[in-house]
Amino acid sequence: MTRKRSSNPIGIFDSGIGGLTVAHAIKARLPEEEILYFGDTAHLPYGDKSPAAILQFADHISNYLIDQECKMIIVACNTASAIAFEQLQKKWGNDVLMLNVIDPVVKRIASNKDIKKIGVIGTKATIRSNAYEQRLLHHRTDLNVSSLATPLLVSMIEEGFFDNQLSHTIIEAYLNYPDFKDIDAMILGCTHFPLIRKEIDDFFDGKVDIFDSTDMVADAVLDLLTRHQLLNKERRNPDRFLVSDYTHSFEQTSRLFFGAEIRLDQVLLWDELLR
Repeated sequence: MTRKRSSNPIGIFDSGIGGLTVAHAIKARLPEEEILYFGDTAHLPYGDKSPAAILQFADHISNYLIDQECKMIIVACNTASAIAFEQLQKKWGNDVLMLNVIDPVVKRIASNKDIKKIGVIGTKATIRSNAYEQRLLHHRTDLNVSSLATPLLVSMIEEGFFDNQLSHTIIEAYLNYPDFKDIDAMILGCTHFPLIRKEIDDFFDGKVDIFDSTDMVADAVLDLLTRHQLLNKERRNPDRFLVSDYTHSFEQTSRLFFGAEIRLDQVLLWDELLR
């Protein structure tokens, strides 16, 4: 494995557009860093896939990003973070800097003693893994955690349906879940969900603290790169955005975050795997 250099890119991957919320937050915090983003649009959404499939996808994408000499890998998908992150860490050990999108949120909430009752929404796989509940209770046994799978939200967002009557109706149907009554905080346990954060906040009339991973992961990236002396001091290369299957909606949403100059390339990783 080649020696990590500060000028190398930060590798970020997700099943689709959701991880762009994380990439955008990192770029806002660290504008000199080069981003290499991979959206596995051929297999989205991950939330409906088996753990074995998710492990295979995450392993193959991380291999690719490491081959591209990324100095850090961010698993910008809650489902992959819950199912595959520990296995990726075991595989690469200290050779690769890695972050997931669950732990920064858990640590922030656990440190807030005013929060007692928490709601969590996410994909079927994320909720089924109990990753948030287990990690929150590991830090604080006094917390009351209620989780709900909200599978329609990812497909809705991927198709560009947010901040309209359809999204309002679906969000309201999910958030009326009885166990969410009187919660102090809501965790958006999917990196797609910051795109509907305002709608969720409006549903609760601003009375519930809403947590997503974007800014917290950006803080964690800054901290980790600083500690390992890998902060990029001088921007050299443009950001790159890759997909395993080109979709018009991915390109359009990418441009909402990163401007019209974005270059979207297709990489047929799965064809290579089958050779």
